[in-house]
Amino acid sequence: MAKKEKKVNGAPWHEVRSSTLHGNGVFALRDIPAGTKIIEYTGKRITPEQADAMFPVNPDDPFHTFFFSLSSGKIIDGGNKGNDARWINHSCDPNCETQEGKHGKRVYVFAKRNIQAGEELFYDYGLVIDDKLTAKLKKQYQCLCGAKNCRGTMLALPEKKKSAKRTAAKKTEAEPA
Repeated sequence: MAKKEKKVNGAPWHEVRSSTLHGNGVFALRDIPAGTKIIEYTGKRITPEQADAMFPVNPDDPFHTFFFSLSSGKIIDGGNKGNDARWINHSCDPNCETQEGKHGKRVYVFAKRNIQAGEELFYDYGLVIDDKLTAKLKKQYQCLCGAKNCRGTMLALPEKKKSAKRTAAKKTEAEPA
């Protein structure tokens, strides 16, 4: 049984309701201070092999799952015994972040900044795929957040490497004459 989340005056920090961004979303019921632990991401623990065997969970929407990968190698299946955290949508400019607890067994959602009552909660999914990142794959995991810094996909993109020539030019400019 999942541990109950901390409540203020007996009431939860959040509620689930329809999102204009994507299906359901999670919204702040009251102002949430930066650094607040809002909710734990819960669900059945499964292996990557079990997750692969389930894919696609929904053939009509094959790129939508409630899987959350842990550093321990396990996966939390929020679609099986999960809680409201599974409805938190992705944004490239999120107001929340996820943090693993000790031993890579639990995941919590924290407020990155002060969040106003009524605001939808978001974190950056930063999905990691073993396949080569193609335009088709990025489109399949398309981001709809609309943020100024939107990268267009929920996938984590590799850091761009600076060319050696450009780096050498910058070093030369920085050196005193």
